[in-house]
Amino acid sequence: MALLNDLYQVGNTIDTFAPGHYARVYEAVDKRDGRQVAFKVMRLEHVVDGDAQPRMEATAFINEADLLTRMAVSPNVVRLYDCGYLSARDENPRGGEIESYGLNVELFRQGIFRYAGRGWRPYLALELLPRTDSLLYVMRPNAHGARLRLPTEEGIDLAYQFAEVLAYAHRQRIVYLDHKLEHVYWNGRHLKVIDWNSSRLIESGGQALAQQVVNDLHNLCVGVLYPIFTGLSPQKGALVAQPADQAGVESRYKDITQLDFTVEPTLSKGIREWLQQGAQRAYSSLDQFRAALGKAAAAFGWESGFASPALRAARTDMRDGLAKLRQGQEALREARDLLRDAVTIEDIGEDLEAELRRLLSKINEMLQYRVIP
Repeated sequence: MALLNDLYQVGNTIDTFAPGHYARVYEAVDKRDGRQVAFKVMRLEHVVDGDAQPRMEATAFINEADLLTRMAVSPNVVRLYDCGYLSARDENPRGGEIESYGLNVELFRQGIFRYAGRGWRPYLALELLPRTDSLLYVMRPNAHGARLRLPTEEGIDLAYQFAEVLAYAHRQRIVYLDHKLEHVYWNGRHLKVIDWNSSRLIESGGQALAQQVVNDLHNLCVGVLYPIFTGLSPQKGALVAQPADQAGVESRYKDITQLDFTVEPTLSKGIREWLQQGAQRAYSSLDQFRAALGKAAAAFGWESGFASPALRAARTDMRDGLAKLRQGQEALREARDLLRDAVTIEDIGEDLEAELRRLLSKINEMLQYRVIP
């Protein structure tokens, strides 16, 4: 049996802005190949019940590993590198034994009965994504009353990419369901979707799948797309981490059928109507969802059979401009870090320190009122 420290160097938590219900996530290095990973570990209280039998929650990791291997072909789904069990009982594991199965999900499934009864916890080693790409992290402004939203161009792009994820999933009878901003990573061009432990493989009849597809599209429109276009939660409040237990997944948006767009009057009528139809469960398939998206996106130059050459040309310039804005914001952050380093140097004198702090204050103001989250 290997030791944890022989295979992984586990670091600090990386989920502090949205801690999971079932698990905690740590930055780690796989010593076998030097790869940095997100090391996801089941919370101890979810492993076994009173008679040393695996709890239902403990199987969530097996479900996630299974679905991630099925979805591995998608470039928009977080990658699974390893799965197994740990003997360490402290929340942040630093030692003990480990059973690593790599991508052999069937052995991982069988191991739940062998290891959970002994109090061992399941773990997943996943693709490590930049924290600054998490939409919940970047869309929550520091100033009270402030609000950020994605540019419409990026929101449309994200929606099309998410539709591709769901199209591939639905063909395999998988529904994602757990739509919320903390599960969505976006860098301006590329989408990544994490946390598939509450998603489902629908093995029963076609009617059950059809109903869950409707729910999946409803939850996407309400739980992800509405917030990215408005900067608000569908529960009509500030963006916060959403409940993560299975009951919360099933009930989170169940009664939301009407979306409030008064807070964002600049949003186009076509985008509002497309999202509102989703909230009313009008889409029974990805084809219907994408057809409605195409009509709304045509006004912004997307090549969907409706956009004119002038619109497409303007869209090209807009995309290039948005890319420059993102580069500029990143340059501002790098400049801020350099000035922060400078102000901590001893014996620089009051005048230089005051100037550095003045510049830092102005940079922070610019970043607070940035155009793009």
